Amino acid sequence: QLQASGGGLVQTGGSLRLSCAASGGIFRVHAMNWYRQAPGKPREFLARITTDGKTDYSYSVKGRFTISRDNAKNTAYLQMNSLKPEDTAVYYCNANRIGYVPVWGQGTLVTVSS
Repeated sequence: QLQASGGGLVQTGGSLRLSCAASGGIFRVHAMNWYRQAPGKPREFLARITTDGKTDYSYSVKGRFTISRDNAKNTAYLQMNSLKPEDTAVYYCNANRIGYVPVWGQGTLVTVSS
């Protein structure tokens, strides 16, 4: 129900845009979130956008990453700028709504070379 894409290999300082395509039934009523998980580390929250466009970011990415959503395309995005080697991880999108089980996408790998 969620399909993440856009990962790849990028050099330090580069940019990538991740996409998360959702079914319309999920997208319209769920907040969309991005998480990541680096090898040997727990999954980390990165950013959230509510159905009405309010955003929230973790301290580690605020000012470098931007979350957005296109309601016409049922797609959420994560624009990642000024990438660092420590941003290397599998990135996951998530749809959540109070009272409902969160929905996870399959993950997309981002590798930042030094």
